[in-house]
Amino acid sequence: MSRVSVVIPTYNYGRWVAEAIDSALAQTLPPIEVIVVDDGSTDDTAAVLAAYGDRIRVIRQRNQGPATARNAGIAAARGDVVAFLDADDLWKPRKLELQMARFDAGPSLGFVHCGVETFDADGNTLDVLAGREGRLAADLLRLRTDVVAGPGSSLAVPKAVAEEIGGFDATLPRSEDWDFCYRIAARYPIGYVAEPLVRYRLHGTGIHMHIDGMERGMLLAFEKAFASPDPAVQALRKEAYGRLHRILAGCYFESRQLGSFARNMIESLRHDPRNFGYFAAYPLRVMFRRRARATP
Repeated sequence: MSRVSVVIPTYNYGRWVAEAIDSALAQTLPPIEVIVVDDGSTDDTAAVLAAYGDRIRVIRQRNQGPATARNAGIAAARGDVVAFLDADDLWKPRKLELQMARFDAGPSLGFVHCGVETFDADGNTLDVLAGREGRLAADLLRLRTDVVAGPGSSLAVPKAVAEEIGGFDATLPRSEDWDFCYRIAARYPIGYVAEPLVRYRLHGTGIHMHIDGMERGMLLAFEKAFASPDPAVQALRKEAYGRLHRILAGCYFESRQLGSFARNMIESLRHDPRNFGYFAAYPLRVMFRRRARATP
């Protein structure tokens, strides 16, 4: 059984980070350490962390983003496997136990992830997100939604693998998780535990505040991925870009940014005309969605 280091990056999440830490310390397979990387917090995070004493290791750095914080945790980790947990999420008690059992059954795996359930401010479960295992690089490029759920808190990765690929790419804000998973999946098979072992907290200001950043980040990540001369990768270029712009178009539509919706719709069709049927049916889908929301 491998030794596990937990890495929790946090930035101004003093109101939630204790719950994340407690869920890591309560694992049925205890980690050898819980490393909290305080990414320049200015709230009460320092006081919250101090209350744990020597039960956790704390690394402090100026604010540089979650990718740099996770990389600091990887570098400091003493375990053979690094498991990531975002400061606003929670783990169920058997997460590490079941993931390490999957590694024991498949020691060549590049990472093991698990199911994720989303929950609201009242603690109510809203949805359960599933994933898959095997050779997943092509489906990650296709942006299939059922491949890796909640990578920020569901991944357990051998430290040697994380170091081999160079960790998280800090130049890709809002797409560093996807890029990290893709680069591992391009080299290794992926394992999966088919239970929702992560509780993903839904909160914040809404997706409309983040779509522009997501668009920039994913376009940079795609540019990096499709720099590969591999014919199998290049064969997916049109489909992948068509799918990306289709997803972005939908996000912009939901946030009422109709100019950006139209721009991404045109880009989607330019890359992959097969998306015409999707956009042609868009008014009907929107109408049915609104009716469903209005139904008590």
